[in-house]
Amino acid sequence: MKRARTGRKRGDGMATYQDAVAQGALVAKGEVTALELAEATIARIEAVNPKINAVVAKDYDRARARAKGPLPKGPLSGVPYLLKDIENYAGMNATMGSRLLATNLVQETAPVPQRAIDAGMVVLGKTNTPEFGLLGTTEGLLLGACHNPWNLDHSSGGSSGGAAAAVAAGILPVANASDGGGSIRIPASCCGLFGLKPSRGRMNVGPTPLAADIAVVSSVSRTVRDGAMIVAVSEEKGKDAPFAPIGFVSGPSSKRLKIAFNTLRADGTEPDADVKASIEATAKLCADLGHEIVPVKNPMVGDEFINTFLTIWASSPADLVAMAKGMNLKPEDVLEPWTIGLANLFNAKPKDSLQKALIYFDKVEKQIADFFGNYDAWLTPVLSAPAPRLGQQAPTVDFDTLYKRTTDYVAYTPVHNVAGTPAMSVPLGMSKSGLPIGSQFAAAKGQDGLLLALAYELEAAAPWIDRHPPVYVG
Repeated sequence: MKRARTGRKRGDGMATYQDAVAQGALVAKGEVTALELAEATIARIEAVNPKINAVVAKDYDRARARAKGPLPKGPLSGVPYLLKDIENYAGMNATMGSRLLATNLVQETAPVPQRAIDAGMVVLGKTNTPEFGLLGTTEGLLLGACHNPWNLDHSSGGSSGGAAAAVAAGILPVANASDGGGSIRIPASCCGLFGLKPSRGRMNVGPTPLAADIAVVSSVSRTVRDGAMIVAVSEEKGKDAPFAPIGFVSGPSSKRLKIAFNTLRADGTEPDADVKASIEATAKLCADLGHEIVPVKNPMVGDEFINTFLTIWASSPADLVAMAKGMNLKPEDVLEPWTIGLANLFNAKPKDSLQKALIYFDKVEKQIADFFGNYDAWLTPVLSAPAPRLGQQAPTVDFDTLYKRTTDYVAYTPVHNVAGTPAMSVPLGMSKSGLPIGSQFAAAKGQDGLLLALAYELEAAAPWIDRHPPVYVG
């Protein structure tokens, strides 16, 4: 059902139907105030959050005080925002979704959220995340399960699952998200949103607990231009920035692209039939738009990549278990079974495994760079299947079972974290059961603008803005 988006009547919340860029324009023109937007968004949180558990910490009083101004000028000034509970925001707890840090009150704000604040955005609270972002679903023991607005029995994805559920349910148009192995793209796919993982280094993400620098921070959004604007206000612009700033990419390009295309996972198996059909339909759409689609073999073959990735992924849990013991805490009392299982996996490996994994990552980065020497972009699924039912990948599932389920499901996204390449989920498909299916496009390092331009084109060719889930604040 189409909904009005005039944003003309003051104080009635109608402006919240607009995307973030449009909201910022309304504030700049005086057609709505930042406080009115904040109040309307707070009302939306209170209306729908009990059903989805997306917002896990509220900061309404400070948000109201900030919204009364004065605020920094800019295209997003006065626009409401939610931060993932992995990000530090001064004056709020950063629990990382873990009982270990349940009372972790922080005094400094992380770099990318600070850029949003500097742009005039108004932070209303924190969104749900699994423990330390270690799973592709959001159903941790501290914060509880986040439900997918498209079907409340299903996962909203992870680890930015709360952000994606909040945006999909219409609470607000864009929310902060981060990605260390697919955690922007996975929930974007599960919830029918746009999500771009920027090139490694484009954003200053601050210190990372992982042994390798593979995590990035950006957003999930309903429109491409909101995602593009978050990049524009957040990217590094100084002399030490690894890439030339792309600024605000405002629309499609006339350049036709050579797009590599595959659906096979690294182990040689195909994804779910609905996913395969959806990605093939995306390839046809791109061809119809004049792009050259080139079927290719997956450059990542066999189990070596995922086994090595999990070595890096498990190194941080090993440190967390050691931290808990150092605090005279029983790990099982403050850390989830999945986290402890990853720690055990890492500690059972040879002493030189981490160093060998880092060397292998360098090899993968070069391999993918060489691959993009022949193609402008690369199209694959985001995930092997639509969003699973809650419980299937919960952190309490037997470790070996969960390991298999997770690595089968999240088979396409981690390579771009290792390679440092930009990659995005574009909400172009739906399963027969009514769950969204994202299409993943990636490009060479630094080519974030190319992906955004392509996303605008796909958004115009196959619009998704009026496609809302059953649980939606209307």
